[in-house]
Amino acid sequence: MPKLRHKIAVVAGASRGAGRGIARALGDAGATVYVVGRTTRGGPPPPDGAPGTIEDTADEVTARGGRGIAVRADCTSEPDVAALFARVDQDHGRVDLAVAAVWGGADAFPTTDAWQAAWSRPFWEQPPDAWRHMMAAPLAYYLTACHAARLMARQRGRGLIVGVTDGILDGQPADAYGGQLLWDLSHACINRLLFAVGHEGRKHGITAITLMPGFMRTERVVRALGDDERLKKQMRFDLSETPEYLGRAVAALLGDPKAARHGGGIRFVADLAREYGFTDVDGRLVPRFNPF
Repeated sequence: MPKLRHKIAVVAGASRGAGRGIARALGDAGATVYVVGRTTRGGPPPPDGAPGTIEDTADEVTARGGRGIAVRADCTSEPDVAALFARVDQDHGRVDLAVAAVWGGADAFPTTDAWQAAWSRPFWEQPPDAWRHMMAAPLAYYLTACHAARLMARQRGRGLIVGVTDGILDGQPADAYGGQLLWDLSHACINRLLFAVGHEGRKHGITAITLMPGFMRTERVVRALGDDERLKKQMRFDLSETPEYLGRAVAALLGDPKAARHGGGIRFVADLAREYGFTDVDGRLVPRFNPF
């Protein structure tokens, strides 16, 4: 792992899932991590009751050797995101890394089962709130990138903005249909957004990279599959990886003074693992995900 003791990172959407995995890996490398999300200890859980809080993740970052700082913020709220980066600016005068791993798609449904049941229905049969919740992610990515870039543009040196996408399988074209209109649209928006952020930020020393992990064993995935071995086989759970595999890719990029060469497009976590020499937490070098 790279040594990131003096790096300042913001990870939005870090209560659970990809964001939590990224924050934990940055903690392993010694970074200071602002762990950002809506779910707090003693506060309301997400609609589907998924586990995890920003305080839990921040404590894990600190226990691993970094410094975890929990900040409650709704990253679809411009005042919340502005206040977050104002605090980072006041504390450190800079930010080296901003990661957006926000995901609101499950918020339109009361349970994971309800979300899965709705997945195969056509878009006109989706609940009216589905658009708002699914498209919350690109908005959060945009606001995070805006406020991070304002800090980074005035810094001497480089800044790194990272987003997380989904739905791109090994061997498929990047524009292949994801199978569900709103899900597909939200990720296409994220992909193009990060491309444009990188294009405009490049001359200011800002690199934007979109990362494509494999099939991640997030808290929601593990809970949804449970002990159903038939379903696990059908979903190719044997090819899955932990969110910390993605986190190690982010840490490697932050520690690479030439990371800008990866800017301007989507990069597979599996490819970065081979380049930088990291593995998943179980020691495996997980290849690009392709269930077929």
